[in-house]
Parts: sequence; C-alpha cells; structure tokens
Amino acid sequence: MNNAIGGVELSSVAKGLETADAMLKTSKVELVLSRSICPGKYFVLVAGDVADVTSSVEAGAGTAAHALVDSFVIPSVHPEVFPALSGTVVVNELEALGIIESFSVSALIEAADAAVKAASVRLIEIRIAMALGGRAFASFTGSVAAVETGVNAGASVISKKGLLVEKVVIPQPRQELLKEMI
Repeated sequence: MNNAIGGVELSSVAKGLETADAMLKTSKVELVLSRSICPGKYFVLVAGDVADVTSSVEAGAGTAAHALVDSFVIPSVHPEVFPALSGTVVVNELEALGIIESFSVSALIEAADAAVKAASVRLIEIRIAMALGGRAFASFTGSVAAVETGVNAGASVISKKGLLVEKVVIPQPRQELLKEMI
C-alpha cells in the first residue's frame, strides 16, 4: 500500500539519475517521478510504505551528497496530492483561491499536503519547477477561512526551511483565472 511519499531534490542532473537508481535499489518503492527540473536541477519522487520510503529517501540523500538541495518524507500523504501533481484535477468553479510558492519542490509538496490536511480546501495544482526558475507553487480553493488556514499551514512548513517565496489568498477570484491556471 502506497501510503507514504518521499522526494529528493538535487542540483545536478547526473547525480539525480544516480540518486534515483540508489533509491530504487534500496527498498521496495514505486517511482512516481524522476526528471530534470529548472534550472538544471533534478527531482526524484517515490511512493510506498513508510519504512521503505524513509529508507529510500535516506539512501537518496546520502547518494546525492554535495548535490542535495532538499528532501522529505510524508508518512500519510493526503489523497489529493497525487492528482494535483499529475495535473488531473478538474475544478469547475473557484471559491477563494490560495497560492503558496516555494524555492524548493520538496518543501512545496510538503506544504501542499499540510494545507489540505489543515483545512477543508481542494488542491487544484502542484506545479513543480518547469519554466518557473526552479520554484514550485500549489494552488487550492475553498471558503476564505479554509483557504487562509491552508495557506498559513503550508507556508509555515516552507518557512521553517527558509524557502518561502510568497503566499496569497484571493477572496473572490475572477473565474477567468481558472482557465489560466490549469
């Protein structure tokens, strides 16, 4: 059962491929994502049982060595995280809109998970570092109060790592924004 996810973010594509291989050889995990991201970084995301994901991320961080940018393990990942990462979320109407932006893909995924666990919000998208200068952002919708709670919970996770770019709550967004976002 894939109840945990973990990721390793690196400053080197070559080290990234080596790290992905080490992570897969260390324990029984499923490779969710392994690719280059802007600007010249690499990101590896795995899923599986908590112990396997933890072992895999520890091995990945060790292999990454000097190229390690960030890493994480989320033991009980919220089910909305995977569709938001893959861009398969369908949202027909925006309520309030929350956006959290990070310098790190890893920190952003942790923040998105924290946001949907802290408040009754719906993740719209988790965009990871493509054409974003290495940054990542998550967007979600819900009532104003829920979005504020979610934004603050997510931003707190990123701030602890010193990687918060910005956090925004838009109480009554224009519906035209939705088509521009996804």
